[in-house]
Amino acid sequence: MKGDTVLDREGYRPNVGIILINERNEVFWGKRVREHSWQFPQGGIKPGESPETAMYRELYEEVGLLPQHIKIVGRTRDWLRYDVPSHWVRREWRGSYRGQKQIWYLLRLVGRDSDVNLRACHHPEFDGWRWHQYWAPVDEVIDFKRGVYLDALTELSRFLRGIESYEDFIRRNPIENL
Repeated sequence: MKGDTVLDREGYRPNVGIILINERNEVFWGKRVREHSWQFPQGGIKPGESPETAMYRELYEEVGLLPQHIKIVGRTRDWLRYDVPSHWVRREWRGSYRGQKQIWYLLRLVGRDSDVNLRACHHPEFDGWRWHQYWAPVDEVIDFKRGVYLDALTELSRFLRGIESYEDFIRRNPIENL
């Protein structure tokens, strides 16, 4: 955690999560730098920063998009939380840091795919990306984030027309090895 990191009383770091969709309601799926893991853009809320301001900052830092490239479709009503397993937490943070609490934003890309710039900042978070089926990230993200991904996608799906339910998606796409 950086020096400007703030934890709430329960040990959760305030954070924003971003679900960016295209005109086909596919989601932006980013590959973490030098890793074989994929996730949605997300990042911490700095002290004094609103969730919306943090979302715009993180969107630029991680995806290279500016406000004119997107339209806010919706956001979660309240914080969604996930705990980080203790073996993922640095020793000096153990005992105080539990995980993330997130406000999730659903954004529609109104710009072009070519507006995405993973190298907009000096320390890129992603080194690859693709458009993905709306529900697929639930089963592909690291296990401790699955619940919050399902909750965010479920809550935000109310803003979209023609999105099948997660249950229907699973029926159409049986998951192996779960």
